[in-house]
Amino acid sequence: MSGARNGARFVQAGSVRLHLIDLPGGDPPLVLLHGLSANAHEFGGLIAAGLNPAFRVIAPDLRGRGRSDRPATGYRMADHARDILALLEELGLERVVLGGHSFGAYLAIYIAAMYPERVTRLIVIDAALRLHPKVGEMLRPSLARLERTSPSVAAYLDEVKGAPYLDGAWDPAIEGYYRAEIVEEADGSARSSTSAAAIAQALEGVGAEPWGDLVKRVTQPALLINAVGPYGPPGSIPLVSEEYARETADAIPDCRYVQVPGNHLTMVFGEGAAAITREITAFVRGDGGVRGA
Repeated sequence: MSGARNGARFVQAGSVRLHLIDLPGGDPPLVLLHGLSANAHEFGGLIAAGLNPAFRVIAPDLRGRGRSDRPATGYRMADHARDILALLEELGLERVVLGGHSFGAYLAIYIAAMYPERVTRLIVIDAALRLHPKVGEMLRPSLARLERTSPSVAAYLDEVKGAPYLDGAWDPAIEGYYRAEIVEEADGSARSSTSAAAIAQALEGVGAEPWGDLVKRVTQPALLINAVGPYGPPGSIPLVSEEYARETADAIPDCRYVQVPGNHLTMVFGEGAAAITREITAFVRGDGGVRGA
């Protein structure tokens, strides 16, 4: 994420040192939480589309991902939430607009429900109470990269570029996102810095939470953003269907549903990122209605 690298720094957040992107901008500050195996640079498309400097944007690498610490255990929702709350304390932020994509959206919901005094508005990007039974199979090609070593950085990027879930999409923001996860070894080989073991534990943590109860506890105005493009080769289904996304928006007491172009991943880049940026800007500034779409 070319522009965001200038805001990169480390913060000791409780027991872990978190790497984050912190870009100065307008109020209120937005804290954005990335997807399951992603890193803070996944929001590069939104930043390029103007989310910053319109707002101060803070995006951490969650524990076990990117350049943040990778403890052997501690990947439940409560563990991640403590990290984010400790980060807010270190940054001197009492209340923020909190958003997340995919896994990060579930974490944002958890924090908004459990610590409502810290969150003024909630942004849920492509997450739902129910997912397709084959979601694990759909995610497998993406997660497989975490355990693969490529002969070079160029080879690593070429392998990712050909992934069916990208559907041919590639731009500087997407490349910056993937480059941010690469560790180049002394022999020139390349691998992901994200811990596959951490991801497995994090998935278990998602499954352990009573999401139906948690969403009902969200009292803040919320925005649920959904993309229904196929996640994979032609004929694939969306990772989060419109039916399940709308069902989730209806379960949150004060939530507006919107749809943007792309699929579960490409939505945060290019045309999808521009649409998300417009929706978030209107939502945070109170320019639109909440319930319905």
